[in-house]
Amino acid sequence: MGYDEVLEHLGGFGRYQKKIYVLLCLPAISCAFHKLAGVFLLATPDYRCRLPFEIGNNVTYELPPDVLAMAYPMDSLSKKYSTCSYLDANYTETYFNGGTPAKEVVNCDRWIYDRSRYESSTVTDWDMVCDRNWLRASADSLFMVGVMLGSIIFGYLSDKYGRKPIFFASLVTQVIFGVLAGLAPEFFTYTIARILVGATTSGVFLVAYVIAMEMVGPKDRLYAGVVCMMFFSVGYMLTAAFAYFIHDWRSLQIALTLPGILFLSYWWFIPESSRWLISNNRPTEAITLIQKVAKSNQVTVPSDVLDKLVEEDKAALESDKNEPKPSLLDVFKHPNLRRKALLIFFDWFVNSGTYYGLSWNTNNLGGNPLLNFVISGAVEIPAYSFLLLTLNRWGRRTILCGCMIFAGTMLLSTMFVPSDMSWLIVVLAMLGKLAITSSYGTVYVFSAEQFPTVIRNVALGAASTSARIGGILAPYFNLLGDYWQPLPLLIFGAMAFAGGLLSLLLPETHNQKLPETIADGENFGKVKTLPGEDGAERAPEEMQVLNATVEAVNEKRPAEETDAEDGKF
Repeated sequence: MGYDEVLEHLGGFGRYQKKIYVLLCLPAISCAFHKLAGVFLLATPDYRCRLPFEIGNNVTYELPPDVLAMAYPMDSLSKKYSTCSYLDANYTETYFNGGTPAKEVVNCDRWIYDRSRYESSTVTDWDMVCDRNWLRASADSLFMVGVMLGSIIFGYLSDKYGRKPIFFASLVTQVIFGVLAGLAPEFFTYTIARILVGATTSGVFLVAYVIAMEMVGPKDRLYAGVVCMMFFSVGYMLTAAFAYFIHDWRSLQIALTLPGILFLSYWWFIPESSRWLISNNRPTEAITLIQKVAKSNQVTVPSDVLDKLVEEDKAALESDKNEPKPSLLDVFKHPNLRRKALLIFFDWFVNSGTYYGLSWNTNNLGGNPLLNFVISGAVEIPAYSFLLLTLNRWGRRTILCGCMIFAGTMLLSTMFVPSDMSWLIVVLAMLGKLAITSSYGTVYVFSAEQFPTVIRNVALGAASTSARIGGILAPYFNLLGDYWQPLPLLIFGAMAFAGGLLSLLLPETHNQKLPETIADGENFGKVKTLPGEDGAERAPEEMQVLNATVEAVNEKRPAEETDAEDGKF
């Protein structure tokens, strides 16, 4: 029977569930603040070397063209004046009037920043430019390391100690270290605080997501999951609103953190997960909670349904104790499973890397960075709406492959756009972002349906780790834009295009019987030929029906006949 049948007696997605669901979706907004804040905290405004004669704090970024020509060498790659070196000259009135630039070059050790757009950022405070620009990429990369560690640590803790206490522990930690990041005196303290904030985004968002999904019946889970991601997109766009009004990075970081305090009030509203209580041998609390939900929804759950739920869960626990647990190594012992797993892991790597790479690269597209950022968040709403309309109609593989190939095509097309048409680069990049958002949402569902039940959680954990690695590397891909602006988009485009083509090798899972055992998973997606027929290839679903028929026939035949036939081979 399971808890899903209890949900039916509770009225499906009833009034109580909807209220708690909305409350649990709101923290996604706060987590989006932290994941996307790096675009503004690590913003790099225009800058140039501070020249020897520029002394004091009243020096401005702008210089007359004739002074620029006499002070800075030309960068051969960007065809602009160098921002990391200046000409080694005696900067007197005689030198400037002479009109002949010096030949020798000196590397900068101090810089002047254009503060018309950003009053301050971590880059301007700690001079993370030129040969120190890798620190900028490392800050975002290490944040994603925190996200990866958080998903492992808080996932384990929430399974062991309960969803509710870990949600609130994560929330308190997020607020404390979010404020600390805004007060950090130097890069090391800032980075450590941001790593811990990154870890807590997993504890807050993923645990809240799990609680929400455990309250929703099977027929509503697709819509509930996608709508929850839309709340994240709302937080994405609201980050730009904070950045529009707050131009100092320290104030911005603290302002983005403080809304998390509001969610501490959830302690009196959000219940523990009934599923978790039942699976952890706390049936009395679970039944009390179920009856509370039933009262709120004005329905009644029969007592025999509750008794049966507890008994079946105890039986399932005993069965789990006696059965050996498959490991991820079992996936790699079988060629078809191994091939599918590697393709899926690559898809997760590409989708995560491209999604975060494009999200963090809006400052480098040209035009208005704030507007680019808002558009990048806004396109996610139609991307998720597209999934709601098509995912159960067109099939998972069609959408995944189509969206990844489309995203790759749009991003690769930017190499043909003239540099003075920045608006077209933004349009192509945003179309790519829309498509990769849809494919990222699809890969969650598609991957879960590819792996057999006995190994599904472990395999999805490995896939999630692949995604985090993509997010960890994305800032370094974006860093290449300092040397050639279109390069990050071309890298993301090539990966998305390749991933889309390779995904055609995966079997469709929509309306298919999902694999249960390792053997099912190995056979799922194989194309087989029946001997003695016309040599026609059979699709996986045909083979499942034919195999079941053969097994049923063999069960009815005398044992002696079956043994004699087996002896021929």
